[in-house]
Amino acid sequence: MSRFETTFAQLSAKNEGAFVPFVTLCDPTFERSFDIISTLVDNGADALELGFPFSDPLLDGPVIQAANNRALNAGHSTEDSFKLLEKVRSKYPEIPISLLLCANLIFAKGLDEFYARCANVGVDAVLVADIPLLAKDDYVAAAKRHGIQPVFICPPNADEKIVQGVAQSSEGYTYLVSRAGVTSAENQSHAANLDSLVEQLKANNAPPILQGFGIAQPAQVKEALHLGAAGAISGSATVKIIARNLDNHAQCLNELGEFVRNMKAATK
Repeated sequence: MSRFETTFAQLSAKNEGAFVPFVTLCDPTFERSFDIISTLVDNGADALELGFPFSDPLLDGPVIQAANNRALNAGHSTEDSFKLLEKVRSKYPEIPISLLLCANLIFAKGLDEFYARCANVGVDAVLVADIPLLAKDDYVAAAKRHGIQPVFICPPNADEKIVQGVAQSSEGYTYLVSRAGVTSAENQSHAANLDSLVEQLKANNAPPILQGFGIAQPAQVKEALHLGAAGAISGSATVKIIARNLDNHAQCLNELGEFVRNMKAATK
């Protein structure tokens, strides 16, 4: 079993959902990012979804764009991100780690080299935000050659064919987007058809569903679980805590710890 499969099985046995925070690697610096990720895990994160600093993110709103810029302005690169992942995996051998990033970052290194490096540092899954199903084959093949689970996004406007494709192509977990648009903790509206999409994904034997976009409060974690998702991902709300505590690292870690504990409590 993969780390994701093991974790979801353990949570199901305890009748719990998963809480998965997202942060950008090396935001605001390499060492502080390691402290931040350690704090997320130590306070109850069930898995991690992590991004690489990138100058042209296509899915991200202003909060995560700013996180990318902080890491880039601090001089951190894809290479630093891999080194940080290696350090995180060394400290936390069991936690599932997924990457959410754009295709250019993979393409720049070459598909096989990128996925091989992911395997070497202990990444479990990779979600390429801007690769649609019709262009997935080379990425999926490279991922599987190196034992990396490919993950795909189910958008709120998915038709039956897309739902089926997402369900059949994803491994580890399925990312269900709450609404159209870019990432944001402020926009907490959800599409009206999420329950139907959850049902359709399950009918097509999709991996466990994690709902993301606009998840900023414990009540929304509970709502995602009530809809039938296996858990929830929170990115912008997590990264906002980093952004408002750039001058006080200790306070940043305290607030992140409290946030994760509260969000995790909502899964029980």
